[in-house]
Amino acid sequence: MAVVELTELPALLAPYAPLVGLDLGEKTIGVAVSDATRTVATPLELIRKTKFTDDANALFKLMESRNAGGVVIGLPVNMDGTEGPRCQSSRAFARNLLRLKPELPIAFWDERMSSMAVNRVLIDEADVSRGRRADLVDKMAAGWILQGALDRLRNA
Repeated sequence: MAVVELTELPALLAPYAPLVGLDLGEKTIGVAVSDATRTVATPLELIRKTKFTDDANALFKLMESRNAGGVVIGLPVNMDGTEGPRCQSSRAFARNLLRLKPELPIAFWDERMSSMAVNRVLIDEADVSRGRRADLVDKMAAGWILQGALDRLRNA
């Protein structure tokens, strides 16, 4: 299977199979999961990057524990809509996941401003310290990314 358009993703999933959302950082992978009805995204965990195979296996283990059927990866598109090196890195991550699990349905979601929005919420509304924010941003950004994708699917 290849990476698919977001709107094609539900047809490839078992009924009531949750989706996993990923925010790919330089040092961490933020992970969020949807509920079985694919309505609400919840930040779940932070995977600290080591080797790709170890990171992928940690992700697959999380997915298995939640019966998740597909992945939505945040695509860090530039503000002008172009794709730079970070997008290439996200696309390479998806290709590498598919090498390990060819049947895995994967779609991308434009993540522009997700980390900035999450930081604003953590500072303005939750008054979270800078040190604590560093641990929360990637996993909350994954939730933000996945929620955006879920909302788009619901309104498609």
